[in-house]
Order: sequence, then C-alpha cells, then structure tokens
Amino acid sequence: MTILEGKSVSKHFSGLKAVDQVDMKVDEGEIFGIIGPNGAGKTTFFNLCSGTYPVTSGEIWLEGKNITGKHPEEIAHLGLARTFQNIKLFTQMTVAENIAIGFHIRTKTNIFDAITRNRRFREDEAYIARKTDEILERLGLSEYKHYKAANLSYGMQRKVEIARTMALEPKILLLDEPAAGMNPMETQELSEFVRKLNDDGYTIVVIEHDMKFIMNLCDRILVLNYGRKICEGVPEEIKRNREVQEAYFGKGLAAGNAVKVEGEETLA
Repeated sequence: MTILEGKSVSKHFSGLKAVDQVDMKVDEGEIFGIIGPNGAGKTTFFNLCSGTYPVTSGEIWLEGKNITGKHPEEIAHLGLARTFQNIKLFTQMTVAENIAIGFHIRTKTNIFDAITRNRRFREDEAYIARKTDEILERLGLSEYKHYKAANLSYGMQRKVEIARTMALEPKILLLDEPAAGMNPMETQELSEFVRKLNDDGYTIVVIEHDMKFIMNLCDRILVLNYGRKICEGVPEEIKRNREVQEAYFGKGLAAGNAVKVEGEETLA
C-alpha cells in the first residue's frame, strides 16, 4: 500500500526550478531514501511533503488523501512527522521535557486550564508523562530521561530529536540528513536506531549524503539532480546507474572516481 505519494511535484523560486515534475511513491513499512548532489532539491522536496513550502504545481498524497496546500500542523495531525538538518532541541531542558513538548497537538489543554490547573490540565499532564515514559522505554533512552539535552553527545541529541517526533503519533517519518556531522560509530548506532523504528512499524523516508548509510539502510532509493528525478530503485540498481555516477562525479570522471566493490565500479 502506498502511504506517501508525490505526483508531478514542482517548486519554483522565481526562475529557479528547485523541484521539477518529481514523482514518488513510498510504500507502507519501507525505509525509502532520497539522495543527490548538493542543491539537488532534496530538502525542498521534504518541505513540500510536510507543508513547509506550498507546491508550485503537482500534488502530495498521504494515505490516499490529497494534502496539497495543507499547513504543517494539519499534515502532522494526519500522521506525517519530520526532523530538520539542524538539531532543534531545547538544550536547557531535559530529554523527557523535549519529548513532552511534541505532544502539544495531541492534548486539549488551553491557557485557562493551565492557569487554574483544573482536571483537564491534570489529565493531560498525566497522559504526557505516561506516553513520554513509553517512548523512552521503547527507544532505549530511559536512562537519559533527566539529562539536559545540552549535555548529550551529538549522536544522542539526534536520537532524542527523532524520539520527539514519536509524540506526534506519526505513521511516516521524514528524516533530513540525520547522520550529518556524526562519526562512524554514531552513524552505525543511528542506523540501528532507525531500523528499530522501522521494525516497530514506522515508515521512514530519509535524506542523507552518507552513501554507505543510505545503501545499507534503505529498501529503495530515489535520486534527484537539479530538481529532477533521474533514477529510482533498490540500492544495487542505484550503485550501478550511469546517470547517478555522472550526477556525483561528472561525465568522463564517473568511472575514475567510482569506488571498486567486488571487482565492479560503483557508487560508494
């Protein structure tokens, strides 16, 4: 079953075609990768899917519903959550507090409730505390519950940011360069973390420049270049695709800059 679909999606900024007629289908339960050189339009495409940018033309569909033109909070309510390239944690708050903030769209408390601390406020507070503990336990982060985010390693901060999206009770997660800035050990731990999320039933779409991370993690991969889709397939197909090689290394240099894998030239 297709859970997220882009139909001829385009985004133009004045004369710049940042995303140009891109089609995409993400099936429920898979880990789907989006790659491409710098400036290929990957993050812009994420912004279109999550409602951060309005599309110039085309349509975005989530679980068979046309979400084109909906605001980010509406799309979040429908089950799509995302992270950003730059970590956006509240550094002076604890891990539990950062995750608790993610529940704001799932609670009913208003300003009056918060001031009077009435029954609805108390029920929401108890709900948030219980669900936060469940997320921490499920993702193996319970021991960090009372740590300030600022005191965590970079890799752990990324995990907490992803954990916060769980509070939105999403059906699909969009992860924008989650491994950026990580060392090899942190990247491996993140890969295992993402696989656990997928095993728990979350569909995941990930943008990443780390080719080893993407190739070892994703079921299928879409490649963008200059805003256009040039290739889509399983990792082995992507590795050996000439257009992909040329997009990264340039014509005439692709073979010389490719990495040897089992006797064949391929994208690392």
